[in-house]
Amino acid sequence: MVKSAHCFCGGRELGFRVGQLTTALTSGCRVICRLWLPGTCLHAYEPTQTHGLKTQERPFTRRACDAPAGLSSGPAAAEGRKRERWPGSAETVRPGEEPERPGSGRCGPAMSAEEMVQIRLEDRCYPVTALLRLLLSHVRLGNCLELYRLAQVYGLPDLQDACLRFMVLRFHQVLCQPQFPLLLSPPQAPGDCSLKQRLREARMRGTPVLVALGDFLGGPLAPHPYQGEPPSMLRYEETTERWFPLANNLPPDLVNVRGYGSAILDNYLFIVGGYRITSQEISAAHSYNPTTNEWLQVASMNQKRSNFKLVAVNSKLYAIGGQAVSNVECYNPEQDAWNFVAPLPNPLAEFSACECKGKIYVIGGYTTRDRNMNILQYCPSADLWTLFETCDVHIRKQQMVSVEETIYIVGGCLHELGPNRKSSQSEDMLTVQSYNTVTRQWLYLKENTSKSGLNLTCALHNDGIYIMSRDVTLSTSLEHRVFLKYNIFADSWEAFRRFPAFGHNLLISSLYLPNKAET
Repeated sequence: MVKSAHCFCGGRELGFRVGQLTTALTSGCRVICRLWLPGTCLHAYEPTQTHGLKTQERPFTRRACDAPAGLSSGPAAAEGRKRERWPGSAETVRPGEEPERPGSGRCGPAMSAEEMVQIRLEDRCYPVTALLRLLLSHVRLGNCLELYRLAQVYGLPDLQDACLRFMVLRFHQVLCQPQFPLLLSPPQAPGDCSLKQRLREARMRGTPVLVALGDFLGGPLAPHPYQGEPPSMLRYEETTERWFPLANNLPPDLVNVRGYGSAILDNYLFIVGGYRITSQEISAAHSYNPTTNEWLQVASMNQKRSNFKLVAVNSKLYAIGGQAVSNVECYNPEQDAWNFVAPLPNPLAEFSACECKGKIYVIGGYTTRDRNMNILQYCPSADLWTLFETCDVHIRKQQMVSVEETIYIVGGCLHELGPNRKSSQSEDMLTVQSYNTVTRQWLYLKENTSKSGLNLTCALHNDGIYIMSRDVTLSTSLEHRVFLKYNIFADSWEAFRRFPAFGHNLLISSLYLPNKAET
């Protein structure tokens, strides 16, 4: 990346960073500048006539290509400079003279306003657009925003697209850059979207794939049995109904962590909090980026917590409750920071929560005194919890997902306490119910009496809810997981092959993985 630049304009030597390059190259005066990339010295010639301004003859000075630290400035220094040659030129430059441009003749006519800045690199002459194209392979986190802006100024779609691709891959890291808000100009026309929205939407391109995380203890992993340590991350191939190891594994900090919260935000998988078997609760937070196949540690929560719910809503994360905890924290990826927001009315245990239409709904569990029969709603914009409804159904240890205005409640232990109750039993069976937040109606959907409704994990994926549970008909000390799907449109079950590994502490999520052509 360009580290520094020095220009000679009207006998004065100017130094600036690459962010000021645009100003120097469009100032309307005759400029010769040198840009230093690692190991490279670039000479740039700028015509006097720019933006329709009349050509003016201005004296200038120039010295041989030295390190930036060796440059000096001022009239006295200019007088003492030796005569020197342009690369590829037989002429020398004196104060007040114009250097010969190879092939143009000495002191040829000034370039028109339409002609590009000329760049001389290793005795060759390039337009400035060629220089910026050279930077296509040098886009980094520290320069992507500045290069994106320069690409816009000079009309370089290739460089602009390269910067956009880089920013999509590392969206949350780019959001934290202090320069990012400077690029967020408002949309120019109805229907246009901001840069932030374009990047966010671009992260949802690719192939939606189910990814499983966990402590896999054994079993034949497809396509061949693993050798050595079993992988801790698997991806599901729907065409063959097989699981394959991902190229990455859980970071060491997440090994043997239980009771954590998980959520998907901007196609990042967040694993937050929990507890370790050998220690107390933790507040650490990590995110998995499937577009780069990397784990990153992000800011830790203010409160250590476990057995809580992590919910993504309106481009932020909310850590709700926990073991004997009622407070709630909000994570903003633009600041990489957690802040406390309005707490729950009461501490809850064995509850569940999900996002639905921009609000957070909390259902079930226990308060410190009794069953929680209330459905609580949280409005992020108002930072307010309200009692949404009191119901006749008590449920605990369930999982929840939403589609439009409907919340799907998967598994858990169900108690019907109203006059319309079917039974007074609380059985360990896999059930799916739905709750409509507009009509406030409950619907009992499918049951699967041979599968457990407890300690399951599920994810909304394509047209159904994919569930990883255990078969209650098997008597074994190992939890052999079964993998099945509930089709929310057909109201039907579909069973797949058994999960190819024994294990516990499993999590299943749906992420967009890059297409092979994009990797």
